[in-house]
Amino acid sequence: MDKIKVGLQYWIPQHGLTRLVGKLASAKAGGLTTAVIRWFIKQYNVNMDEALHSDPKHFKTFNEFFVRELKPGARTIVEDELVITHPADACVSQFGPINNGQLIQAKGHDFSAQELLGGDAKLAEEFRDGEFATLYLSPRDYHRVHMPCDGTLRQMIYVPGDLFSVNPLTAENVPNLFARNERVVCIFDTEFGPMAQVLVGATIVGSIELTWAGTVTPPRGNTVYRWDYPATGNKAVSFKKGEEMGRFKLGSTVINLFAKDAIRFDESMKNNVPTQLGTPYAHINK
Repeated sequence: MDKIKVGLQYWIPQHGLTRLVGKLASAKAGGLTTAVIRWFIKQYNVNMDEALHSDPKHFKTFNEFFVRELKPGARTIVEDELVITHPADACVSQFGPINNGQLIQAKGHDFSAQELLGGDAKLAEEFRDGEFATLYLSPRDYHRVHMPCDGTLRQMIYVPGDLFSVNPLTAENVPNLFARNERVVCIFDTEFGPMAQVLVGATIVGSIELTWAGTVTPPRGNTVYRWDYPATGNKAVSFKKGEEMGRFKLGSTVINLFAKDAIRFDESMKNNVPTQLGTPYAHINK
């Protein structure tokens, strides 16, 4: 059955299905929308007690529900300047060193940092022998992505690609998954060097939105696009640790890359262990 589930993903019209689901998720369908949201909450055991608006009737579209806000104080951001905090509620898929430009996808599968970053060899070199972590957001999770540290945006890259599911089953069976799926790469300059925060698309992920750019996907295409940002001035895009930087409309994956000797992961980091926004993720080497 697992082979069938994976095999079907090669045959379904990934982009067409995603566009259809995206339209349905953004539709204001009244009672039908509320019924779907109630089903989803029950099916995936979504904790609505922590949501700013806990009544399913509050949400006019499924997308509004999916990117729901949390109540003030629902997440505490660790303030220690030497602590990098988790950017999302998720689950650790893989983490560890970047060896010879390769990141671990799953047992028996690696993928290239250069490919992940849109084919930019010079950019990939900034993360040579550094560290990476892949965080999977399940359907039940809070789907806003925050900054794990203070940072100033240097570059944003849209990389077109497939839209395979990014769940653990697919990660274990589809080679090069994260470097072949559509994604948005965000490169930040921080006090401890460059950091990449990559938002990876997936089947039926209706869109990826960023706080400074709005909706980046869709529209989709076949061209890699790059946007450069100034380090200073009124057009600079800077964030404090814990501030929201983007969101997924339907779930996906966040991948972070760190430079060599810049950080060490917190002892709580273990594969398949849930993460919570704002809790310790890594520590800055001083």
